Amino acid sequence: VQLQASGGGSVQAGGSVRLSCAASGGTFSRYVMAWFRQAPGKERELVAMITKLGTEYYKDFVKGRSTISRDNAKSTVYLQLNGLKPEDTAVYYCAADGRPDVPGYEFWGHGTLVTVSS
Repeated sequence: VQLQASGGGSVQAGGSVRLSCAASGGTFSRYVMAWFRQAPGKERELVAMITKLGTEYYKDFVKGRSTISRDNAKSTVYLQLNGLKPEDTAVYYCAADGRPDVPGYEFWGHGTLVTVSS
């Protein structure tokens, strides 16, 4: 499975971005999809994930200002981020996993940079 993330850019604090991640080479509906991010000097961290059936999960730092969604017909997962803060500046990665009961994610995209200025 190949994952191609897009939609990053430079945004002012309080603004919004919509990230997209298009998958190819696999059966998209079989995969749990997630967004991670890695800020400069920090470890990669989970932002949000969505199950095969569409159940959403968010980390506390984006809860209430973020929406993850998937379009199985387009093999694409989205991340809408609102109320952006400078601390949201990071490279955002999408990931996919189709293995039951195995920790971690099987496939990773290259990431898209979101820069939030104050």
